[in-house]
Amino acid sequence: MSTFNTTAAASAEQSTLRAGARTVFGIGVGNALEWFDWAIYASFAPFFAGQVFDNKDPVSAMLATLAVFAVGFVARPVGGFFFGWLADRKGRKFAMTLSVGLASLGSLMLALTPTFAAVGVFASILLLLTRLIQGLAHGGEMPAAQTYVAEVAPRERRGLWASLIYFSGTCGILFGMLLGAVLTVVLPQADMLAWGWRVPFALGAVFGLYALFMRSRMKETSAFEAASEPAGVPRDSLWQQMLRARKQSFQVIGMTLGLTVCYYSWAVTAPVQAVTLHGMDRGTALWASVAANAVFIAVLPLWGILSDRIGRKPVMLIGGIGAAVLYFPMQGMIGQDFWSLAIPSAVELSFLAAGAAISPAVYAELFPTRVRTLGVAVPYAFVVALFGGTAPYLQTLFASLAMPAAFGIYAVVLLVISLLVILRLPETRGIRL
Repeated sequence: MSTFNTTAAASAEQSTLRAGARTVFGIGVGNALEWFDWAIYASFAPFFAGQVFDNKDPVSAMLATLAVFAVGFVARPVGGFFFGWLADRKGRKFAMTLSVGLASLGSLMLALTPTFAAVGVFASILLLLTRLIQGLAHGGEMPAAQTYVAEVAPRERRGLWASLIYFSGTCGILFGMLLGAVLTVVLPQADMLAWGWRVPFALGAVFGLYALFMRSRMKETSAFEAASEPAGVPRDSLWQQMLRARKQSFQVIGMTLGLTVCYYSWAVTAPVQAVTLHGMDRGTALWASVAANAVFIAVLPLWGILSDRIGRKPVMLIGGIGAAVLYFPMQGMIGQDFWSLAIPSAVELSFLAAGAAISPAVYAELFPTRVRTLGVAVPYAFVVALFGGTAPYLQTLFASLAMPAAFGIYAVVLLVISLLVILRLPETRGIRL
């Protein structure tokens, strides 16, 4: 009997581990796909701008392509609202599966978009529609995935599990960057302009189908199922629930401001600034950014583990203070060689990783179950669209005005605001969801 019980317990443990691994993989693949789709649009815009817009004026075509990129940010709050509502009403799994399906559809549409020469303005309209779909999907993916991973994680390891969101997302971005580097080396310029730019979007569509399959096999979270009410039982209206959670919504906005702007400035636009302001070689800047983002990925789970031991607030405060204090010294290090960008970017991203790693856990721990996804989705999407989406533009604008330090002051002030908000947050490590 003892042997039988031991065998049964071991079998149950293995089954639990397999289910956990499947869950982590399903979340990670889908989240990486969403970030991959988002990143490759900007990376490959120079190649398809003249294909889907009138290429008589290349500059105008490029600006139109970037304007459509901005439209995706506008769609994110709408996606956050819709998918947040869906996740709190129909389930986290349902919302995540639908969002990754939409992302895959958007990639497929982009891969098959006809040229302006073939169908005229319809190509531009189709690109706009595609970007709206991707914006809706990405706006819904983040809050739904963040809530899901926080609810399925063991509460004593929730910080570690939460780091999966930025870990997998950054992996998706790096894969897109590396794919772009490889394609531009392997394919001649003419082939890249003719059809090579379609390859990453076609791959995104294929990966999306696989992510869709993986997510269809995942289980709904027990926290959502426990909070679900039987049919016919009256519920508070959506607005009543959001009104009660307004304090937490403002806390999400406050704690995310500085993280979002500084993340975009160091993880996304730092290579562009190094090339523009310091004359760094484009290839050197790209590989320096890849190296810094690899460091960012490596330290994410370490911050998550630390937050499970000493608490969420100390980790976020350490990361925020470090990023704010070192912002200008790291900016001053940027020059023309590889290490002059790789080291300062890696240092800043290592501190920013503290907040990025555990923010999904903190968001979930602030809200009650029945409004957890929507309560995070709306303020989070608002912050990312308004502050994250404008960060590259503002950084470029201040640089063009010979005032690069002005953007640094802006970023540090937002970090200080975030730190003040974090100081007033309750410590939520290990609470039951």
